[in-house]
Amino acid sequence: MGIVLKQSFRNTIIIYAAFLIGGVNTIVFYPRFLESEFYGMVTFLLSASNLIMPLTAFGIQYTIVKFYSSYETKEQKDRFLSSVIFLPIFIALPIGFFWDYFHEWIMSKVTKENQIIENYTFFIYLVAVACAYFELFYSWTKVQFQTVFGNVLKELWNRVIVMVLLLAVFFGFITKSEFIFYLTIAYIVRAFVMMFYAFSMYFPKFYFKLPDNFLEVIKYSGYIILAGSAGAILLDIDKIMIPGKDAIEKAAYYSVAVFIGSFIEAPSRAMTQILQPLTSKSLNEFNTKEVENLYKKSSINLLLIGGLFFLLVNCGVSELFKLMPEKGYAGGEYVVLMISLAKLYTMFLGSNGAIINNSKFYKVALPLAVGMSVCVYFLNELFYFNVDLGTDGLALSTLITIVLFNTVKLWFVHKKFTITPFTEKSWKMVLIILVLFSAFYFWDFSLPEIQIFKFNISPVINIALKSILLTVVYVYLVLKLRISNEIDSLLKKYYK
Repeated sequence: MGIVLKQSFRNTIIIYAAFLIGGVNTIVFYPRFLESEFYGMVTFLLSASNLIMPLTAFGIQYTIVKFYSSYETKEQKDRFLSSVIFLPIFIALPIGFFWDYFHEWIMSKVTKENQIIENYTFFIYLVAVACAYFELFYSWTKVQFQTVFGNVLKELWNRVIVMVLLLAVFFGFITKSEFIFYLTIAYIVRAFVMMFYAFSMYFPKFYFKLPDNFLEVIKYSGYIILAGSAGAILLDIDKIMIPGKDAIEKAAYYSVAVFIGSFIEAPSRAMTQILQPLTSKSLNEFNTKEVENLYKKSSINLLLIGGLFFLLVNCGVSELFKLMPEKGYAGGEYVVLMISLAKLYTMFLGSNGAIINNSKFYKVALPLAVGMSVCVYFLNELFYFNVDLGTDGLALSTLITIVLFNTVKLWFVHKKFTITPFTEKSWKMVLIILVLFSAFYFWDFSLPEIQIFKFNISPVINIALKSILLTVVYVYLVLKLRISNEIDSLLKKYYK
């Protein structure tokens, strides 16, 4: 776990810095500078591009991670990379050619009050293609076990650009419409930067000869492209469905709550960057013992770190919503709770997904992903459109779907590999989280209203005091019970 923790630690710092900037954008700048209607439209456009991106990428980002380490010679690796690098463009070109039909379909799914989307749908396509090639070249560097720079581009780049563009809107340098144009350009530039970095890490000799197992590569990509497309529905279908019933502003309100709830997954995103190629390498070498070792250690460490942020987010979220400028943003506490629970359960399962996607059983990813997308769609129809639970219903659909299908994945890995991510320490960690959640969730410090420049800072002080107290108790219990050897060693460097 040395290389995992080293790069995961760096990636976690990068991702939390990105979340901090994203938090300022989401909670402060977007609502005030872009306003809820235009913010909702940006949310819709980016979510729609996320749905198309897996199709455009043709699953190549996963294919590179899966197969690269299986080739023994440089020529085999170069023939493989030469063959896959051009595949996404063969998907992107036909989609672009028939985009008028996609445009008409998109507009048929939104209500008349949301026709503001009409003039911006082509940006969905451009962002999707740019993101597809970014992910391809990011995977190119992952298999060289270099994830930090790519993580900077993936997590920090867009958020910093968004902050700059929002400030440009505020000071009148650009219009709201130009904001979307320049943001699209930023996605395209990011893809090129990632390409140049990937080539600096490993520049292949390009062959016009396919690898010997090319049919297997295409077959795998076919499964993963479908699985990835279906899986993307789970992440973004909520925001896409909102304009079909309510004003697009609600997409902005829901997006803020989802962002806050997703804050806890940063360690998982950081660790996954390096866990995927390591798990693939261990599976290709038939080293089941190392696979199990990565499985268990990733589970306990992600639960430990994710558990702390789960508590910090949920125990301070009611005060956080008091800082929002519009009343529509308030009342999202249950959305935050359900989304963060779903993320925490996924983290609890450690490298479960990496094991399935990089093993000979990868085909099961397709029915699982399709099942998840179908499940969340019909649950959204039930809870959001029929029962009318509002955005709480969308979050509930996501929670139920993730818990159900991740449990199936847990059972599948146990059945095929006879391994689980759990140890005795796992249940101690669950107990710590439950006890501290019960103790800290239902109260806040009773503070008088404190005004600075007509801004009430009492919620900020409340969040800070509560977070400090909760963190101290949490870290003490983790160290006292010796939950994680890796975290113990890391923390002891600073408090000895």
